[in-house]
Amino acid sequence: MRRLSILYGILLLIVFTACSKKSNPKPPKDDDDPVVVVPETPEESPVGDVVGKITVGYQGWFTAAGDGSPQNNWGHQNIESWPDVSEYATTYQTTLPDLENGQPAKMFSSWDASTVNKHFEWMKQYNIDCAALQRFCNEITPGSDIKAFRDGMATKVKNAAEANGVKFYIMYDASGWKNLEVMKADWENTITGSLDLLSSPQYAKQNGKPVVSIYGLGYAHHPGNAAEALDLINWFKAKGCYVIGSVAGQWRTGTGDSQPNFINTYKAFNMISGWAVGRVVDGNYGSWVNGDRDFCKANGIDYQPCAYPGTSFHNTNGDASPKNQFPRRHGDFLWSQFAVFKNSGVRSVYVAMFDEVNEATQIFKTAENTSQIPAGKWFLTLDADGVAVSSDFYLRLVSDGGKMIKGQLPYSASHPTPHIE
Repeated sequence: MRRLSILYGILLLIVFTACSKKSNPKPPKDDDDPVVVVPETPEESPVGDVVGKITVGYQGWFTAAGDGSPQNNWGHQNIESWPDVSEYATTYQTTLPDLENGQPAKMFSSWDASTVNKHFEWMKQYNIDCAALQRFCNEITPGSDIKAFRDGMATKVKNAAEANGVKFYIMYDASGWKNLEVMKADWENTITGSLDLLSSPQYAKQNGKPVVSIYGLGYAHHPGNAAEALDLINWFKAKGCYVIGSVAGQWRTGTGDSQPNFINTYKAFNMISGWAVGRVVDGNYGSWVNGDRDFCKANGIDYQPCAYPGTSFHNTNGDASPKNQFPRRHGDFLWSQFAVFKNSGVRSVYVAMFDEVNEATQIFKTAENTSQIPAGKWFLTLDADGVAVSSDFYLRLVSDGGKMIKGQLPYSASHPTPHIE
């Protein structure tokens, strides 16, 4: 027994010595290899209402004479592409000539609940997960007609999202405004106050937190310096929000449209989405997306790049903006961005925009050819690049792009979507 006790004691001594060495490693001598401590990479957020999903921007700002809106007049009619209104329950006669095919030139109003419901019905049909409702800081002054319109639109979007099973969230647009503080008051008094949007089961949440997005922080000609922007982001985070930053495309470098010295401010966002509209996304776009992705991953930020189908602003700017400035190339332009994202391992995408016919970034149904636009007028039609496509082509294309991003379709460098179905 004594021998066993001695052996047991020796064994305990060996185990204790080994553990001591493991927990208190010998510091390296000058001639030893340096000890390199590799920091743990922050984990990306799990799939939620925006992470791992396809989100579209939703303007909802078109009004018409006689629509009963607070404006009750034509608004945002500086349109570049003509909408296909064949499926709308209510439309309004414009003063434009009849369409080339003899049909009257009618326009929808976003104020009609049936219009918003139709749009969200399309989102559901074409596998769009979430809509970011635009809310402009220069339009939310209490007591104004335009704020009444924006508040009404928020309620209509909530109802349509609930009816169709699509998520939505508020996206503030700070461009054209000087006071960032207006967002704090609006969030407390209207969004979570009188409208009570966050009580909707369809209000988007990520990591259990209600989502809010802010467009414009860090832009060279938009309001807020780095400290003011950081204060706003932290204010929303203190309110329990998951905060997305929709920032200039060159946000990491402080060049182009972006301000320098904003990097630490950007690090406060929960998600970053670099704006792409009007930006060249051919050539080395993959390396830029990879750079954004790597920065976000290294700093524990989710990444949501922006894709757009093409853009044109001629009917508003005249000859200062060429017709068909960034051609859609019958879907090739938009799909090339989805292909880059897939190659870069991107999980979340923001598509600009669902309904903005003002800058021809819309993906919803618009005129296929000149027979479907007012006679004698120029509007950018979907066949402008020499290939006929159906009015729902870009909805179907985004559906397929989303499926590829989610792994439901295999990677393809060229789009698989039929031009006409």
